Amino acid sequence: MHSYIPPARFLPYLSWTQVKNLPNKLNTLIIQPIGAIEQHGPHLPLVVDSAIATAVVGKALSQLDAAIPAYALPPLCYGKSNEHSGFPGTVTLSASTLMSVLMETAESLYKSGFRKLLLVNGHGGQPQVLDIVARDLHERHSDFMVFPLFVWGAPHGVAKIVGEAEYEQGIHAGDVETSVMMALMPGQVDMTLAVKELPNNFPPGSLLSLEGRLPTAWVMDDLSRSGVVGDATSATAEKGEAILASVVAGWVKVFEEIYRFEGLRPSEACERD
Repeated sequence: MHSYIPPARFLPYLSWTQVKNLPNKLNTLIIQPIGAIEQHGPHLPLVVDSAIATAVVGKALSQLDAAIPAYALPPLCYGKSNEHSGFPGTVTLSASTLMSVLMETAESLYKSGFRKLLLVNGHGGQPQVLDIVARDLHERHSDFMVFPLFVWGAPHGVAKIVGEAEYEQGIHAGDVETSVMMALMPGQVDMTLAVKELPNNFPPGSLLSLEGRLPTAWVMDDLSRSGVVGDATSATAEKGEAILASVVAGWVKVFEEIYRFEGLRPSEACERD
């Protein structure tokens, strides 16, 4: 059941008495991988986001100093994926349902004595939901540190591996995700069906973007006939291994910093003009 998570770092393998007696629960990292079950083109399985989030968390935990207490929960494989609802196989939760699941999961962890929760999300369609959940939890419990994190948000060198253009434009099922899945689950990738598809978005010099400071709402049917946005035909397992190594190294640093993090606080004095 632990999948990519090291067994010694998998919280459900503990008994209730072991959880009760964990030392330093206030500074134990509890990590919730979050993904989605949604289309990723004709060549990739529906489980891409969940697989990548879980694998990155598990590989980072494998490299983390054993002296740092950290445990992963089972991945939450369903997410808010309604932008892909036009493609069969996609399973989506509403924003309110996803928020309820995360809020209630977090409340249980808080009741168990944990005070640091990391939501490590692999699906680009739901960071805003996680932001709301994290802030609401912290507002409810001022001593609860909740981190809404994106799997691609840790330091990494992925753009150097696939090229700047593909890294910026290949936002779904392109070179990056396909390469990683070739490294993780090669038997579930059919490269004979891989395609390259990029949408006709905005004119050169436009202030608008799909994602960024001035985004517009979209669903995948607006962007792609295949469900791919990027160049999946360029993917290789070798690139996937390099991407994973780079991203995992970044997450080890993130886990270490969150372990050291003592929370936010205002300065002791404020200045007036």
